Amino acid sequence: MDQDYERRLLRQINHQNLPEGQLTKSGYATCSPVSVKSGDRFIPTRAGSNWSINFHYANENCWSPNQNQRSKDASADSGKDAVAYAALLRNELLGAGIETVPDPHTDDRRQAVLNQDTHSLFRYTIHTKRVPFDSGNEISPYSLSPLSNKSHKLLRSPRKPARKISKIPFKVLDAPELQDDFYLNLVDWSAGNLLSVGLGACVYLWSACTSQVTRLCDLSVDGDSVTSVCWNERGSLVAVGTHKGFVQIWDAAGGRKLTSLEGHSARVGALAWNGEQLSSGSRDRVILQRDVRTPPPVERKLQGHRQEVCGLKWSPDHQHLASGGNDNKLLVWNSSSLQPVQQYSEHLAAVKAIAWSPHQHGLLASGGGTADRCLRFWNTLTGQALQSTDTGSQVCNLAWSKHANELVSTHGYSQNQILVWKYPSLTQVAKLTGHSYRVLYLAVSPDGEAIVTGAGDETLRFWNVFSKTRCTKESKSVLNLFTRIR
Repeated sequence: MDQDYERRLLRQINHQNLPEGQLTKSGYATCSPVSVKSGDRFIPTRAGSNWSINFHYANENCWSPNQNQRSKDASADSGKDAVAYAALLRNELLGAGIETVPDPHTDDRRQAVLNQDTHSLFRYTIHTKRVPFDSGNEISPYSLSPLSNKSHKLLRSPRKPARKISKIPFKVLDAPELQDDFYLNLVDWSAGNLLSVGLGACVYLWSACTSQVTRLCDLSVDGDSVTSVCWNERGSLVAVGTHKGFVQIWDAAGGRKLTSLEGHSARVGALAWNGEQLSSGSRDRVILQRDVRTPPPVERKLQGHRQEVCGLKWSPDHQHLASGGNDNKLLVWNSSSLQPVQQYSEHLAAVKAIAWSPHQHGLLASGGGTADRCLRFWNTLTGQALQSTDTGSQVCNLAWSKHANELVSTHGYSQNQILVWKYPSLTQVAKLTGHSYRVLYLAVSPDGEAIVTGAGDETLRFWNVFSKTRCTKESKSVLNLFTRIR
């Protein structure tokens, strides 16, 4: 390269890098003459450039807001890959021996992986004898992969899809005159996908398939009101408990009343079917069990509660009946005895929320009222109390998932929330809010994926709690379907 040309290039570079105050009037930098060695390479100087910032701004400026949002979503979705990669590095560098990919959506598991080995990477160790490769810690001499056996197991471990539960209901129905009474049970979902709701003196049926609403009965002509509703297992008959102590059996398809059962002297707030037998619990502290195929005088009278009976549930094997009362007692009855076979007194408030597990034989869950606030689990085969947890608010209802070992609870004072729990760890999967009053009513869809909740705010809200494939992007809409028909 020509020496004069090289000097001019160096003088121009110095002129660009020096501040303006160090330039002479002629525009050239004042510097002492230096001896420049000749050569055939020219390396430009980039001392004043910050390439990381420049590239960052270039990417920010060229992306649209939608692309930025998609980038954030992609980074969120890649959280599990990042956890798997971190576990892989720990296996190879620190010998952590991790074989399964932790769930990135569970904070305690993620912290356990990140904090599993917090000491220094470089440390003094005592040299021990090398274990053979078939122990799972070393690389097989016949393997072409540089990874250890533990890392291979880690990469082959199944990855569960991320569990996402929508925090907003996919449907909201207006339900005027839905009573704000803890001791009533006014919502039930049939096997035929019909929702029955007791509103004041009327019972309405809402079809989840067609969204059609029909009025089943009106008790105002008798000066009575609805206090409970319950479908039979086939979804053809609906039992209606009344304030005056009657239990009416209605044919849903034909819209006609089949029979009216007497026997209670006060309101009937709890109903439970067991095949063709119907159990009813009342404020008169009595549980009546009757076969709807026989004349009304045939009945079994169960007396064990000292105050109003507010919860009734039959076990999945149809052998035991669980009852909860305002006397803070949880009783278990069999199909032959007139006395309870088990009695649990650990609750400190009324026991309305009762649910039998469909996954474990003899497992019973119960929830207490405002003064108790606890979820408790019982082994009715041995009579032992298993576990309990304080939910922080009044427990109004319980329901198990049909497909997974999970259950949902609805609550009243003071948080009015809906909680989804994993069993037996009793970790919260989701917390749903939206009702402004106590969430007193709960029913599960026949497919076991959705639930409906009702509250004193006179709304019914539908949630995809146990769903795995349904879309949760549907916007909330308030449908005034339950209007009074005159």
